[in-house]
Amino acid sequence: MHYFNGFSLHDEESLFSDYLIKSTLCVSGFSYGAQQAFEYVYHATERVDRLILLSPAFFQTQKPSFTRTQLHYFEAGKEAYIEQFLSNVTHPSNINLSSYLKVGDKEELNSLLSYQWDKDKIQEVLNRGTTIEVFLGSEDKIIDIEEAYTFFSPLATTYYIKGVGHLLHK
Repeated sequence: MHYFNGFSLHDEESLFSDYLIKSTLCVSGFSYGAQQAFEYVYHATERVDRLILLSPAFFQTQKPSFTRTQLHYFEAGKEAYIEQFLSNVTHPSNINLSSYLKVGDKEELNSLLSYQWDKDKIQEVLNRGTTIEVFLGSEDKIIDIEEAYTFFSPLATTYYIKGVGHLLHK
């Protein structure tokens, strides 16, 4: 399986073992990594049977000022920004992510916040025979969960998990 990490994280794959399939024909990613996983599969020339998107970062319904503000706060105080970000990622769980921390940069954050999920590209991946599964937590404090669900549910098998946040843990 090919796995893509979330923003400012590395090796967090083990946190999602309940959702992942160990197969060379499976690609998965968490949050920012879900965007990267999708692009990887979209451009892949080899067979991919399943794409697993774990709490895919979804900000395309936000105003441009949201991205500018986030980038400003990141530049003004990267440590404080990341601390608050990780607090929101772990909510409502009390999982300590310090061992998974690998602080990202402004370009990665901008890419994360400005990424546009494209329905036509998703349909193209589906038409190739790739199954897409999306996992969303009802208590997610990172993305607008209702907008993400509305976008993904007509396109892919979408699981709305009650009582969990962005990490898909209670």
